[in-house]
Amino acid sequence: MSLHDKFAVIGYGETPVSRARTDKGEVRLSVQEYFAWAAELAIQDAGLEKKDLDGQGIAVTGNAYPHAEIWSAEVISDLGFSPKLLIRGDHGGMSGASMLYQAGQAVSSGAVDLVLCIGADTPMNITTPGAVRTWRYESDFQKPFGMMGPNSQFAFILRRHIYQYGTTPEQLGKVAVTQREHAIKNPNAYLKQPLTIDQYLGSRMIADPIRMFDACIPVNGGLAFIVASKERARYLSKDKSVSVLGIAESDNFYQGSRSRPDITFLGIAQSSKVAFEMSQIKHSEVSFFEPYDDYTIAVLMQIEDAGFCPKGEGGKFVEAHDISFKGDLPINTGGGQLSSGQPAMAGGLVHIVETVRQLRGEGGERQVKNAHVGVATGIGAISYGNSLVNSMTMVLGRN
Repeated sequence: MSLHDKFAVIGYGETPVSRARTDKGEVRLSVQEYFAWAAELAIQDAGLEKKDLDGQGIAVTGNAYPHAEIWSAEVISDLGFSPKLLIRGDHGGMSGASMLYQAGQAVSSGAVDLVLCIGADTPMNITTPGAVRTWRYESDFQKPFGMMGPNSQFAFILRRHIYQYGTTPEQLGKVAVTQREHAIKNPNAYLKQPLTIDQYLGSRMIADPIRMFDACIPVNGGLAFIVASKERARYLSKDKSVSVLGIAESDNFYQGSRSRPDITFLGIAQSSKVAFEMSQIKHSEVSFFEPYDDYTIAVLMQIEDAGFCPKGEGGKFVEAHDISFKGDLPINTGGGQLSSGQPAMAGGLVHIVETVRQLRGEGGERQVKNAHVGVATGIGAISYGNSLVNSMTMVLGRN
């Protein structure tokens, strides 16, 4: 079944984020409180009441920290929902996109009319060393040799991209600096201090060639959005609903052979082709791009893989184009996870919420002029010997 323009997002919510710094007066909230706060904001934004979700669908993200894991059943019990459909998003950074896709399937099929998708995580509440979830191959084949998680793995990806295509620190720095400029105009962003290219270049290496400002900043927070069938959206949300014009997923994608994959490619290369074909939208018609940005190199790779430029020319693209909210291809207009923050497994909702916000003309000081089509992505679960396991591309349009 084609999902072309079959469902819409009719409301969203985003809590303020925090690093739980008591010395700065920040309050330490639990993950349950963030789930509840984000859900309440989305329900209010859609003009609904909590009771309207009973007998409908609820989608919930997982958590990145094993001893703090909260099940989807616990979330609906804590929040007092009684759905007839419960969806779990445990796809790493693609969790939000996966929930949008599954929610769209559910409302398009008539299984339910509404699905509330909620994500929350509190990585800054974790104090136990080694608490982060790891895959078996990490403990067996990576950590014994000094590979310490995603920073080290993305260092290999960036090193390969530099070797194959000549990508420069200045090109990566433009991404970090521009997204910081967007974050300064975003009330919900965590990092508000201006960032210059010299500061970027002078920042310390955390996993050569990954600099500190190449990586996203972890925060506590929650986000949510509500999905409805197009028929239901017409009278529930009227002109505030945002249609999903095309959406496609690619999992465990290999570019080249499985024994020697090209790690500079993501499954976005496959999912974007399908999503754009489904939406019948041309790249020249895209108003802005919200790629998942746990690292600056991930942004460059997705500019390439989503088809905005040839492979290997992502760096040259950002050099030649204005990627600010005023430019010809605005990128991560809310600051992205690099500057607004990554609430761990809920980070995949950041780009969806910002896309909806921009298409509704609610971007405030960073609003993209005449925004009518936005493209967002989700990538997650960095794997052994490849790049990312999960990839999804979403093309959204203003009604």
